[in-house]
Amino acid sequence: MLLPSQIALFAVTSVVLILTPGPDILYVMTRGVAQGRGAALAAAAGFSLGNFVHLIFALIGLSALLASSAQAFQMVKYAGALYLVYLGVRLLRSPTGAVGGENLPLLRGRRIFLQSIVANILNPQVAVFFLAFFPQFVDVRQGSASLQMLSLGALFVVLTLICFSLVALCSGAVGTWLQSKPAVSGRLDRVGGGALVLLGLRLAWLTR
Repeated sequence: MLLPSQIALFAVTSVVLILTPGPDILYVMTRGVAQGRGAALAAAAGFSLGNFVHLIFALIGLSALLASSAQAFQMVKYAGALYLVYLGVRLLRSPTGAVGGENLPLLRGRRIFLQSIVANILNPQVAVFFLAFFPQFVDVRQGSASLQMLSLGALFVVLTLICFSLVALCSGAVGTWLQSKPAVSGRLDRVGGGALVLLGLRLAWLTR
């Protein structure tokens, strides 16, 4: 069983790391500015729940494979980078103003949610992070290591969802304000698409 001191230290450290700028939180901000709160919250939920997949990977050893195999790491990294570039290009090619608006279709929200999960899974840095970070807070003297990892993983997902949702609400408010300005509303999709392409290229250039 995890000690309160373990949980407190893990929670504080996790919040700091979650709010550190990276492809995931920047993606949420981009969606919020380009499409509003609904899209940003869908992205926040997708990235948060995608962490469960990485937790499972860490428990069954796939993260260890990524950490030890340069080829496996590079393959997953480039797949994730290409996916972000693909999403950015689609947004760049969308009709001006088609993505904005207050009444965001439900299907689009689901699509963003699924895209965020895929983007999270295809980021090998998250997998290696789980493998390196979580064991630091596991004490085998306190019981099953796997159960402790699952507990910490669930807490991390909740903390990620809270932090990302706050970012989504703030960026969504900015996006809603910008969409009310005719001079800039038609360019939001272009800015958002360009940001996603840059995120993909940044991920592709990251070193192991």
